[in-house]
Amino acid sequence: MTLPASKQSSTVGELVGRRLREVNRSAEQLAEVVQVPATYIDDLISGSRRPPLPARTDIYEKMTSFLRLGRNDLVSCARSERASAASSTAGPDAGVRRLLLDLCEPETARVLERRKSSRGSADLVDFLQRLLDITQGAVRRLLDDQVSLRLAAGQRGITYAALRMNMLEFLDATPDTLTTDDVTRFVQPRIARWDVDLDTRVLRVALRGQEPRDRGRRVPGEVRRAVGSDIEAEG
Repeated sequence: MTLPASKQSSTVGELVGRRLREVNRSAEQLAEVVQVPATYIDDLISGSRRPPLPARTDIYEKMTSFLRLGRNDLVSCARSERASAASSTAGPDAGVRRLLLDLCEPETARVLERRKSSRGSADLVDFLQRLLDITQGAVRRLLDDQVSLRLAAGQRGITYAALRMNMLEFLDATPDTLTTDDVTRFVQPRIARWDVDLDTRVLRVALRGQEPRDRGRRVPGEVRRAVGSDIEAEG
């Protein structure tokens, strides 16, 4: 089914809450299907949790099937809601900033640290957002591998549900909401080194286990990304 035009302007929370009533199901039942805590669904419905970006989660497909919605109803609502929300350019707090710059080429990191103007701060937030995009893309792919996730949860001594929730929270992080735990759990294990050409704004990222041997030479595992470009990788 596809929502009538009058319903297409709903928020994700409004749509989910309405459909739960219409199909006579509970938030707890939906949470079990989506594999999240019931409080996650409650927060979405109440509006205290912003809907995750469709490309950074797997919950919408599960919700769509359970709630018997049109294929793109939830995705369209989420995109509209996120687009209308004011974006922050505050950037990460000092601790997170320091950890991310520690992964940067030292000379570039020193230049970025010296930039105190509003433009310089905005540039840094943009570079860190693109670095975060690469990391989140790698983490997102892991959500589809339940076997590996369950093994990883067992190795860490936590439940599968807790690990999955940690990943979903990280996938919805932005530079200004990123925490030091996010960096140590998700960024540092995946990013060995990053650098940016401040003239061309091309971002170069060496994935963990593939340290760059030469600044002018690409190596397996290195990712390059320019403003508005696709990610390219050799491996």
